[in-house]
Amino acid sequence: MKKKRSISIGLLIIFIPTFYYLNQHVIDFSPEIIKQWILSIGVLAPIIYIGLYSVRPFILFPSSVLSLAGGLAFGPFYGTLLTIIGATIGAYFAFLLSRKVGGRWIEKKSGARIEKVKNLLEKNGFVSVLLVRLLPIFPFDLVSYAAGLSKVRTSHFVLATIVGIIPGTFAYNFLGASATSNNLLTIIMAITLFLLVMVTPALFKNKFKNFLDKQETK
Repeated sequence: MKKKRSISIGLLIIFIPTFYYLNQHVIDFSPEIIKQWILSIGVLAPIIYIGLYSVRPFILFPSSVLSLAGGLAFGPFYGTLLTIIGATIGAYFAFLLSRKVGGRWIEKKSGARIEKVKNLLEKNGFVSVLLVRLLPIFPFDLVSYAAGLSKVRTSHFVLATIVGIIPGTFAYNFLGASATSNNLLTIIMAITLFLLVMVTPALFKNKFKNFLDKQETK
């Protein structure tokens, strides 16, 4: 049994970096390529897009690329809606997997970092999940897995995820949609919004760390 588990883990360790390398250097899925492929599907395009986003946490595909493609393919508002649906489903799947199936293994392999996030999320569940989604100091998928290991209510996790990812999701989709715009003002607005969303977490990083420290001492 241990031998089979070791083989499975070994294959997983080999597969993950191989897939990442192929995606970055060989396959090279750009937002424009994904957009053309999605739109070529026709009326099922929105469903396929949501499906791609739902399984993204398990194939290590960059969420930023999919979000930009969503803006390109569906526009800033419809693209944002579809992205929020797909990202939330994907986060829920990761949360469920961690809670029901691989919790102990994930906790063992991820070490102290996921334990820190887990402890934070267990205190002020909804508020904590909302904050780490609004200020993405921790990786998106790490938060989902950590929440699954914690005692956070499923409804709190899902709702906080939906609300917390709205600003960043819209910024990415708006930026993607502006790539095909000939309106200079639209492009400037998209870039400005994107920079604000990216810079804001850095501005509040120290305050957020102080909040984490206070939570850990309670």
